[in-house]
Amino acid sequence: MQLSEPEFQHIVKYVKDRYGIELGRKRVLIAGRLENYLLREGYESYGQYIEEVEKNPTGKEAGKLINVLTTNHTYFMREFEHMDYLKRVVLPWIMNVQRGKGRDVRIWSAASSTGEEPYTIQMVLQDFFSLDEGWDTQILATDISTRVLQKAKNGVYLEEQIRPLPENWKRRYLHEVGQEQYQMKEELREKIVFRQFNLMDEIPFRGLFHVVFLRNVMIYFDEETKRKLLDRIYEHIVAGGYLFIGTTESIGEITSHFQCLQPSVYRKVK
Repeated sequence: MQLSEPEFQHIVKYVKDRYGIELGRKRVLIAGRLENYLLREGYESYGQYIEEVEKNPTGKEAGKLINVLTTNHTYFMREFEHMDYLKRVVLPWIMNVQRGKGRDVRIWSAASSTGEEPYTIQMVLQDFFSLDEGWDTQILATDISTRVLQKAKNGVYLEEQIRPLPENWKRRYLHEVGQEQYQMKEELREKIVFRQFNLMDEIPFRGLFHVVFLRNVMIYFDEETKRKLLDRIYEHIVAGGYLFIGTTESIGEITSHFQCLQPSVYRKVK
């Protein structure tokens, strides 16, 4: 099955318009990832498939498209300096400002992938608040891909995947469920709300967040898409709240709203 230039441009435009993801230089990736699925499902061309996707943007085929084309590469303890900063700086600040206001911690993992990031955040929260009971540490974790969200909800990982975790975390927060397979304990899983969410949409979540993790996702967006996304997120962070992005990313001149505290760590100052 050949991917024609008009079909390629059609798919690129659809994905860019709907999801903000730029695939203009990913022709080989698009063809390679979609071809087997299209042949198996009886499609005669890429054009026929994208027409089916456009007929029902919330249906099975649209979901399959984004599941197949997005890359979800993450792992436990990735960029752990952020978690250390969360523990040393951010959580003491939250504890101070929230102690008389309901004692809740509002954190959003905005590109949660297969769950390693939100589970790591939650383990940091559990450790930090272990001696000060009564805090609501439930966090929100979202991703565009239903495939990775299902894996995240299950919270099951191979032994090699959890190897980087500290031994005390393994003992406290995971239990063995099969040969070389471990699952996050229910007490941790119930503290995370997983939701499908397209970062190009208006943010529907109630309340403002103390912290937003938006790591290693803006690399797929152009400058204008990044600016609009950061503007929306800025409006959903409390004054003084924090934004973490990937350590290889920078918002540079995209927006002047956030104050840069150190590379990849920003704060809403107003």
